[in-house]
Amino acid sequence: MSTYPLLERIENPADLRNLDRKELKPLADELRTFLIDSVAKTGGHLSSNLGTVELSIALHYAFNTPDDRIVWDVGHQTYCHKILTGRREAMASLRQHHGISGFPRRCESEYDTFGTAHSSTSISAALGMAQAAQIKGEARKTVAVIGDGAMSAGMAFEALNNAGVAECDILVILNDNEMSISPPVGALNKHLSQLLSGRTFNGARAIGKRFLEKLPSPVFEFARRTEEHVKGMMMPGTLFEEFGFTYYGPINGHDLNALVPMLENLRKLKGPHFLHVITRKGQGYKLAEADPTLYHGVAKFDQKAGIPAEPARKASFTQVFSDWVCDMAAKDQRLIAITPAMREGSGLVRFEQEYPDRYFDVGIAEQHALTVAAGMACEGMKPVVAIYSTFLQRAYDQLIHDVALQKLPVLLAIDRGGLVGADGATHNGAFDLSYLACVPNIVIMAPSDEEECRRLLSTGFLHDGPSAVRYPRGAGTGIFPSASLEPLTIGKGLIRRQGRRIALLAFGSLLSTALEAADEIDASVADMRFIKPLDRELIRTLAAEHELLVTLEENSVIGGAGSEVARALEEDGILIPLLRLGLPDHFIDHGERGLLLDEAGLTRARILERIRARLDAIAPIAE
Repeated sequence: MSTYPLLERIENPADLRNLDRKELKPLADELRTFLIDSVAKTGGHLSSNLGTVELSIALHYAFNTPDDRIVWDVGHQTYCHKILTGRREAMASLRQHHGISGFPRRCESEYDTFGTAHSSTSISAALGMAQAAQIKGEARKTVAVIGDGAMSAGMAFEALNNAGVAECDILVILNDNEMSISPPVGALNKHLSQLLSGRTFNGARAIGKRFLEKLPSPVFEFARRTEEHVKGMMMPGTLFEEFGFTYYGPINGHDLNALVPMLENLRKLKGPHFLHVITRKGQGYKLAEADPTLYHGVAKFDQKAGIPAEPARKASFTQVFSDWVCDMAAKDQRLIAITPAMREGSGLVRFEQEYPDRYFDVGIAEQHALTVAAGMACEGMKPVVAIYSTFLQRAYDQLIHDVALQKLPVLLAIDRGGLVGADGATHNGAFDLSYLACVPNIVIMAPSDEEECRRLLSTGFLHDGPSAVRYPRGAGTGIFPSASLEPLTIGKGLIRRQGRRIALLAFGSLLSTALEAADEIDASVADMRFIKPLDRELIRTLAAEHELLVTLEENSVIGGAGSEVARALEEDGILIPLLRLGLPDHFIDHGERGLLLDEAGLTRARILERIRARLDAIAPIAE
């Protein structure tokens, strides 16, 4: 007997829509069980997806997908959507090399209408689709499903501001899983929201509006304000109404008897509408309900026993930062820590506990994070912005205009520099050295181990100007960092191995790989530490003593550290063969990090292969 008799009948949403309404609840139970079992075997995002089981079913049941467009924000909430749209069996390959992505991807399925992984883009994308459908005369519906955290970003409000006056059909669903702005959910709210979404009510509302518009403007304005104030007392939708949306909710996002008729009603309506849905992260799995943060992103685990306690292992670079920022805060009262909604990921949990008055989580608002840091720096504070490389991309103008141009002492602690593995192209920190190197006034550093990470963080913090320390995800090299808060000399690298003919110039995370490769070909290895300013004296020395220079970086080979070395050689008039090794000029997919590095040509064997090929082009290498 099948464990999932209903779910196995669903190969696409058309099969789902053929089910009787009373079969949806048992289908949700099967889907939730399948989801837990699947993610326990592969790892992935669990809590958020458990919260969207019923919402995913209701959306595909009420809307004619894929003709109707559903745009999911962030992507952490789309596993059930994937399962219902023909990828149930493929879930066994989730986030694995050549397997399906943990996020929506247009190239993966026609049901993934827009690729998402960074937050707060769904309303903008959905509005663009709705406007395109209007221009083409197509009667399809467009839905944006946005999480409550994503609503904190300015981009979401920019889109709401535009969509409310765009005069096209769009439904925005706020998947509120933190109970942050909602009153209690009950029968009255459910009944009222279904009533408000019905065509009878909306028809009467439209007739009343046309009648009142013929009356003197003070009367019409009084009626309009009265309606808003009455609705404002009954539900928290006044803000969205002011943007031009008709607000409904909040309703229980786990109640299919509420969700399905609500969505069926809303599908029939014209114009911009906003549905507020309350869900619970981890719904239906008690361990995840009790600690949704722990079960947000998980490795493989035993679903009965739960996630085990972390075993003793090498400290991660994130942990090194976590310890450093607390130690430096104890020494310098000016230190302020800022994060755009990544407290756990960026290692600021301990800091918040020990220095709550100097900790600021600004929400998913990277642009704001940089500028508020600039404002603090103007007043003599020393802000440290803990941010992922891939998210810093969203604040590039603020970095240039508000921080670097004004030479303000803001330290960027850039986590997840380089390849991140299972999260793939949207989360790889592949471009930060390239987009930072061209910005004037900034010091850019890349530590090769835990001790160097701590010392370079101090270097950046004590520097009277903008600075950035970028470090990789995951465990370090095994070096236990000292308690020192002493800085290193800006712009100075060092020789880690003296060899002959070839010099490897390693920037950050690839130093240990460079040393392994150098042992086989008796090459010199320089730990460069600084991308800007470069240690040009060291580069001149290496060029004078070797036949080939090789730069190594876990960053795009275009515009990165290797390009800066090439520029330095050119400006100094030095002619020497240069091999620049880094991430290739294409987006690198998800998979195990070592495998991805091999494909990028950045493992020991691949580095040696590429060096030998270059040397053969110069002169036959000595055996």
